[in-house]
Amino acid sequence: MSSFDDDDVQYDRAKEIKKFDDTKLGVKGLLDSGVMKVPRFLIHLEETLQNPSSSSSLCLNVPVIDLKGYDDDNDDGIIRRSNIVSEIKEASSKWGFFQMVNHGVPISVMDELLNVIREFHEQPSEVKKEWYSRDHKVKVRFYCNGDLFVSKAANWRDTIAFDFQDGPLKPQDYPLICRNVVSKYMEHVSKLRENLSELLSEALGLRRDYLSSIECMKSETMVCHYYPPCPEPELTIGTSKHSDPSSLTILLQDFIGGLQVLHQDQWVDITPIHGALVANIGDFMQLITNDKFKSVEHRVLARRIGPRASAACHIYPSATHRNKQYGPIEAFTSNQSPSKYKKTSSNEYLGYYRSKGLDGNKALPYFRV
Repeated sequence: MSSFDDDDVQYDRAKEIKKFDDTKLGVKGLLDSGVMKVPRFLIHLEETLQNPSSSSSLCLNVPVIDLKGYDDDNDDGIIRRSNIVSEIKEASSKWGFFQMVNHGVPISVMDELLNVIREFHEQPSEVKKEWYSRDHKVKVRFYCNGDLFVSKAANWRDTIAFDFQDGPLKPQDYPLICRNVVSKYMEHVSKLRENLSELLSEALGLRRDYLSSIECMKSETMVCHYYPPCPEPELTIGTSKHSDPSSLTILLQDFIGGLQVLHQDQWVDITPIHGALVANIGDFMQLITNDKFKSVEHRVLARRIGPRASAACHIYPSATHRNKQYGPIEAFTSNQSPSKYKKTSSNEYLGYYRSKGLDGNKALPYFRV
């Protein structure tokens, strides 16, 4: 693995990443330039790259939940919904992750989105550079590593992000190449978000509209990641170990693989299923449920094969409540089980999350009482 000395005074990381960022080309630009070695600012320490016992030997698999019939208005539908709610409760409390099939988002729309993500990132450099920005207030922006200037080591991935927290974007806000496909996908995901809000409420033993009534699953951002093939995947990583700051994340991944979840101190592969979406509990959901539902750390490996494409839709509290204070729901607190977290807003949580970067440590413990 990495053999360089962290105390090497000849190495100026800040200068190197500034030079890299100024190209506005991301890691795809590095690959296009013909690099055969991973630059030093992308090399991770050996302990962050270690791969514990293979999940295959332990026969661990992330739950797959079939949502078909969850809203059928008949006796069978009621029984089916009850079973689905039980499966979601089990997965959210023990895994923090589950895959969903028959979720209502057309497979054709999902495949179109993955194709468009690749097409955007594979455009001529001069076209793509026009969208490059590190300003979180920009509604649509292309960038490489949101925490590039605070992380100890960068990740082998590029991203185009869409911010829908203030409502749908105007047509002119989108790059032309992905305008129609992204907006079409988000229409379906917004409906799925509403349905999952109800199912998660019931899984928590609350009334069906509870999470909707407190508006903790109201707005969305979507980050579309592009992981080029890596010449030295043993030295870097696609996405560092982290948990998400959102209430819930709905992820679309292609067939390349590489996504892993940390379960029982083992890295478990989330095997791609064509037509499936991955759901994972975010930090904010763990906070308001007082640890009933768990946000779990996950990562994406760098690969020699690729490119890998994915789209993560992060679901947050209503944008009009960015500064609203959320704490553990009263139903989950008592004298015997007091609040484990202090109240915070989505703005404050995201501010802290971004300031620390993907450093391999969860942000949630900072907000513990």
